[in-house]
Amino acid sequence: MGLTVVRVVRVLAVSTLTALWCFGTPSAHAVSPPEIDDRWLPKPALPAPPRPSVQRGVCAMVVEDSGTSHDPFANPDLPRVWQLSRGAGQRVAVIDTGVSRHRRLPNLVPGGDYVFTGDGTQDCDAHGTLVAGIIAAAPDLDGFSGVAPDVTLISIRQSSAKFGRASDSSSSGVGDVDTMAEAVRTAADLGASVINISSVACVPVESALDDRALGAALAYAVEIKNAVVVAAAGNTGGAGQCPPQRADGSWQTTTVAVSPAWYDDLVLTVGSVSTNGAASAFTLAGPWVDVAATGEGVTSLGAAPLSGTSFAAPFVSGLAALIRARFPTLTARQVMQRIESSAHHPPGGWNPFVGNGAVDVLAAVSTDANPTGNTPMPPTPVPLSSPPAPRPPNSPGRGTALRGATGCLVALVAVLLVGAAKARLPGWSRATRDGVSGD
Repeated sequence: MGLTVVRVVRVLAVSTLTALWCFGTPSAHAVSPPEIDDRWLPKPALPAPPRPSVQRGVCAMVVEDSGTSHDPFANPDLPRVWQLSRGAGQRVAVIDTGVSRHRRLPNLVPGGDYVFTGDGTQDCDAHGTLVAGIIAAAPDLDGFSGVAPDVTLISIRQSSAKFGRASDSSSSGVGDVDTMAEAVRTAADLGASVINISSVACVPVESALDDRALGAALAYAVEIKNAVVVAAAGNTGGAGQCPPQRADGSWQTTTVAVSPAWYDDLVLTVGSVSTNGAASAFTLAGPWVDVAATGEGVTSLGAAPLSGTSFAAPFVSGLAALIRARFPTLTARQVMQRIESSAHHPPGGWNPFVGNGAVDVLAAVSTDANPTGNTPMPPTPVPLSSPPAPRPPNSPGRGTALRGATGCLVALVAVLLVGAAKARLPGWSRATRDGVSGD
């Protein structure tokens, strides 16, 4: 896919990475997200594209699975967990490329469309449908099941690589941080108890990323609507993906700013690990990474094995739904803390690649949520005009705001493989040997 000038840095295509970098290795800068101000909160409105769009590519399809047995993406603890919770009563919003109706996603409701003229249940990229399958697919003969099969899914189509602006015949890909902000507000207003965002905007710290509306929407979702927001950490190592991050990953030495992950107090950010628990080579490090989940060789709805942090995040979203169904008095922040505290902590207790470690679904759902017997008290509301609260005292601190930069290029890549044929879709990156390298 061709490179475009820096003015398109605000594009943030879901299932995808919008990666911006300067030639050479980015230098380290102290970084912090913008202060959250409710003046930037999107107003309630029916979802609609911000400008007219047209379809540029052929729609991909999630093939119906054959029903034959294969090595499923399955956690051996899930059958035990499902005796305690299957996510009933929870509404999980999938802000992505849409979610197509599928026989194994029976509890799917439309949430709106910021790409074209649909209702959110059209998915030309197929990515959002696979993300939804990891969260909530009904069990079948193939042995695969979503983490929380009894939840209701809310599909919001926020971006697509298959559409472009109608006013520009050369444009490819729609969706940016502003439509993401509107989608988060929509999801919260529709009563989502969990919001999954498998997308990333990543820029060098010396570049300016204006995502104030997204920060305000996240604060609204968490502080006002009590929703758990789960986001992918992002990928590195491939053409068009995020530039590599410094291994120390502190707020003072980071070289790459990542949104929405850098709103760390509001977002549960998920990195990727292999099936043996080691950090994936592609997972993007950062001081905002909270936990990790398997993001290599992931199965969903009959697709070939998938890889990327965008497929690790929905596992954690499903886990959050299981917890919320079993412990309905827990606040969003308490659910986030529970997932972090029950994870398999790495040496040192935290690192910028996997955060607090790989999630432990059985420990997170089965442990008594409140051993003292006291009713959990909700936190004091934080005004939207205040900045995000800092990480715990033993976590890296934040520094100064981002600065602008010039002379950079942006590459938009969407990564997906649908079906056993492993066909490369136009506008998406090259498939890896084990599947696809997604965000």
